[in-house]
This record gives sequence, structure tokens and C-alpha cells, in this order.
Amino acid sequence: MTRSHGGLGLGLAIVKQVVELHGGTIRVKSPGKNQGSTFIVSLPLTVIHPEPTPTLRRRHPTSEPAVATQASAVSVAGVRVLVVDDQPDAQALLRRLFEEQDAVVSTASSAAEAFALLREQRPDVLVSDIGMPGEDGYTLIRRVRGLPVEQGGRTPAIALTAYASAEDRVRALVAGFQHHLSKPIEPVELIVLVASLMSGR
Repeated sequence: MTRSHGGLGLGLAIVKQVVELHGGTIRVKSPGKNQGSTFIVSLPLTVIHPEPTPTLRRRHPTSEPAVATQASAVSVAGVRVLVVDDQPDAQALLRRLFEEQDAVVSTASSAAEAFALLREQRPDVLVSDIGMPGEDGYTLIRRVRGLPVEQGGRTPAIALTAYASAEDRVRALVAGFQHHLSKPIEPVELIVLVASLMSGR
């Protein structure tokens, strides 16, 4: 979690999504530490019909406007959001996403910087990455939850991470986050989650 190398940590998550979109599966095996890993991608064979059936019309999926409509019904205008991510690109993306929705955004590149900003600025919501150099997001949220209420100890928080297993979600919730979103995030889902956290206060 307290990685020192670069990268967004999204490679495997993206590969998994692409493989599953093609109806396949991906698994990994390794003989042990420092002995490398083998990733096995299994994709289904395409069924080939020798002659097209003229009576059947192909139906293509269409985008469902309901999600966008629901997102437009919520507002995060004026909500003070503290975004924590050690990757400048991810940080800039989240800042732009929230500012386009008229939220007030502060950013931090480390857990220590975020903790200091939270105590100083008292944001309405904390949106934090988990895997960061030094202290990780779990350590950050535990420190926040250790603060008195008047210093931001109950600030609503969302974890954004490439660690997307059921165990990772449970660990984030137990640590003190209200929600866990796996990267790459769906912008509409993030905005709706922030709005729901604000409406529940």
C-alpha cells in the first residue's frame, strides 16, 4: 500500500475490465516470491454462422440516459472536497471533475499533507487514494477518525483505489471510509456518492 514506485496502479484493473467485456476471464499464478508471475487470459471462441438468418435483425445496445438524468438531479455545488492522490494526473482529473460541478476543491499529495489540510480547512468530504508512498489511505482515515468531532473526526470519506476485491472494500469500510470505489472510477457515480453523503448530514 505504501508503494514507492510510480504508476497509477490501474493496469491490472483495466486489463480485467477489457477481458471481461470480451466475455473472458483472467487469472494469475506464481511459484513464489521473486520468481515472477504468469497471467492467463481466457477468451471465448466466436460462434460463426455459415449463413446469416434473414429473419433476425441485429440489435445493438443503446446508451441508457437514466444514469445521466439521475446525476443531473443532484448537486455538489459549494461542497468543499479534499482530494488526496500522490499522482498529479489523477489529482488533476478529480479536481476538474469536481470543479465542473461547482464544488470547492483542495488537493494533497500525501497522507500527512491531507491530515494537516483537513484540520486546517475542515472540508465537507474527503476523497482519498489508498496506495500512496509513506502513509497509505488506511492510515490517513484512522488518524482522521481519531480526531475530535470539532477538528474533523467525522468528516465523510470515500476511498478511491485500484485494490478492488471484496476484502479491500471491507478493509476500507472497517478503517473508517463510508464508501469504496475502484479505479478507474465512473465520474457520475462519484458525484452522486458525494451528493448522497452531503444529503445525509
